[in-house]
Amino acid sequence: MSRPSHRLFAALYDTVTRPFEPLVEEHRRYLAQDASGDLLDVGVGTGANLPYLAGTGATLHAVEPDPYMRKRAERRAEREGIDVELRDDLAESLSYADEGFDRVVSALVFCTVDEPREALDEVARVLRPGGEFRFVEHAGDDGFARRVQETVNPVWRRCAGGCRLDRDTVGIFEAHDAFETVEVESFRGVPPVSPIVRGTLRL
Repeated sequence: MSRPSHRLFAALYDTVTRPFEPLVEEHRRYLAQDASGDLLDVGVGTGANLPYLAGTGATLHAVEPDPYMRKRAERRAEREGIDVELRDDLAESLSYADEGFDRVVSALVFCTVDEPREALDEVARVLRPGGEFRFVEHAGDDGFARRVQETVNPVWRRCAGGCRLDRDTVGIFEAHDAFETVEVESFRGVPPVSPIVRGTLRL
């Protein structure tokens, strides 16, 4: 598995996504809602989830394999006084012990993961029995919109840090034997990044 390293993408990410952040804010609050105990953010990126998660009182851990994204997350945590342990793990190979977390969250991450099923195996491994995986992701669309995604996907991946527009993320999540699906909701995004899906799986 390749380790991501996108200096320019990391430098531009917050600036490019800032106009769309109000659309994502409620979903970040969803990830943090009623969180407690030990929490892991898989693919923390530049740390946009951290202010929401820090307000829960949970003990925060996060992983980000891209060194340029991780450096920005570290700076955000330091700037905002957020106590978080940040590691450089790939989602497919977490360095945490079995059953160490009460909740794992991801936000716009699984579109870039090389092996999403292996990453979900790891999420299941590090969750305690009864623990939750909460996610906000984008997924492949249907019909003409899907064809557009497939057409632009090769260029999009090169420009957007490996993001795959047409991945059936929810299908991968719901097919995993370790989890039961508590809820899944779908929202229109900003094409070609649409739909946005969020939900909760329970171990």
